[in-house]
Amino acid sequence: MKIALLGYGIEGQSAYRYLSRLHPDAEFAIYDEQATAKLSLPEGVEFSKITDFYDIDADLVIRTPPIAPQRISTRGVVTSATKLFFEHCPAPIAGVTGSKGKGTVASLITSILRAGGKKVHLVGNIGEPALDAIGEVAADDVVVYELSSFQLWDMQQSPQIAVVLMIEPDHLDVHANMEEYVAAKANITKFQVEEDVAVYFEPNNYSRQIGEASKGVKIPNPNEQFVHIKDDFFWYGEQQLCSVSALKLPGAHNQDNATAAIAAAWRWVQNGAMIAKGLSDFTGLPHRLKLVRELEGVKYYDDSIATTPGSAMAALEAFAEPKVLILGGSSKGANFTELAQKIATSRLRHILLIGEEAMTIATALDAAKVTHYEVLKNVTMTDIVAKAQALAQSGDVVVMSPSCASFDMFKSYKDRGEQFIAAVQALTG
Repeated sequence: MKIALLGYGIEGQSAYRYLSRLHPDAEFAIYDEQATAKLSLPEGVEFSKITDFYDIDADLVIRTPPIAPQRISTRGVVTSATKLFFEHCPAPIAGVTGSKGKGTVASLITSILRAGGKKVHLVGNIGEPALDAIGEVAADDVVVYELSSFQLWDMQQSPQIAVVLMIEPDHLDVHANMEEYVAAKANITKFQVEEDVAVYFEPNNYSRQIGEASKGVKIPNPNEQFVHIKDDFFWYGEQQLCSVSALKLPGAHNQDNATAAIAAAWRWVQNGAMIAKGLSDFTGLPHRLKLVRELEGVKYYDDSIATTPGSAMAALEAFAEPKVLILGGSSKGANFTELAQKIATSRLRHILLIGEEAMTIATALDAAKVTHYEVLKNVTMTDIVAKAQALAQSGDVVVMSPSCASFDMFKSYKDRGEQFIAAVQALTG
C-alpha cells in the first residue's frame, strides 16, 4: 500500500503518526512546498518538493487543509485528517466554524462541558491535532472540533452539534471566490440528520443559510426562544441561567460567543451554576483581545488573531474609551470598506497602518473621510508600539487588531502577537 501525504505541517505529521501505526508495512511519500531541509522527515520516506499536485501515484492521498481538493489527481482515494477522524471517532462531535470566534467558542463549550462533568477532547486548530487524540476518545466523551473552511472543504460527514458563527469574506487568497468559501463552510450542516443540532448566528445571512439547511434541530442564536441575554442574565427560553458577569471576556461579540457555546453544550449541561462555572473558568485565549498591561493610564490589548475586518470591528465595539488602533498586514483578499465606515463613527484617537495592506486600508479610510491615520513604513514592532504610546493619552486603549494576515512582516499571527507583547512589556513611563 502506498500512502501520499500532501503537506507535512502539523496535520500532515499527525496523519503520518496515525497511519504508520495503522499500516506499518505501507510505503509513504511526502509532498510539500517547503524544502526538505526545513522539514523533519521520517527516516526512509520519499520526499518531493512541488507546488502543484497532479497524478499522485498512491492508494491513499492525505490532503493537508490549505491544499484545494481540485488540485489533486490520483488513482487512489483522497481524504484528510479531519475526514479520517470523523470516520473513526466513537464519540459525538461538536464542530465550530465561522470567520471569527471559532477558538473562543470551542473553548467556552469545552469549559462548560467540563464544568458539567463531561470528559472533553478539544481538537483542531485550537487544540491538539485530532488524529493524535483519537486513541483516547471513548464513546461517552465529547469531542469539540474547531473547523476551518479548509478542513470542511471536502467533508462528507457533519458533526452531531454544528455551530456556525459569523461568516464574512476570508481566505480569498486561497478559495476561488466567496461562493466557494461559503460552500466549504456549509458542509458543517450539509450531512446532518434529524437528531443533530445546528446552532447558527441569526443576524448573519451566510450563517443563517447554512444553519437553516440542516436536517437537524435548528437553533438560531441569540434568540428569545433559545439562548439570549435579558436583564444582564443568560437565559434559555424562560429558564434563567446565570449572570452575564460570569463571562470574563470583554465585548458584545463575546457575549454572542457565550450564547452560542451555551446552546451547543445544552444537550449535556442545562444547569445554570455549571454554566456559570464554565464561563468564568475560561479567561480567554492568547492573542484574542487580551490585556497585556496598563501603563500611565493606557491599556494595551493584543488582538493579533484578528485577521479579518469583522474581527477588528468587534474589537472597536468592545471599548467605549478613545482608541489607538493598529491595522494592517498581508492580504487575505478582504474588502475594508465596512471597517472604514465603522471607524468613521467610532471613538478613535489615531490609526497606525502597517504592512502590505496599509495603502489599501488608507484608500478605504479616505473614502470614509477618515483623516486621523498614519502609514508606517519600514518599521519594527518596537517602533509601532513606541508610536502608539506617544499618541495615546491616559484613559485610552491601544489595540492591535490588524484585520489582516501576518506573513509580510511576521512568521504568523502568534509571532506578531508575541512581538507586540514583548514591545509593550518593554515600554517605560
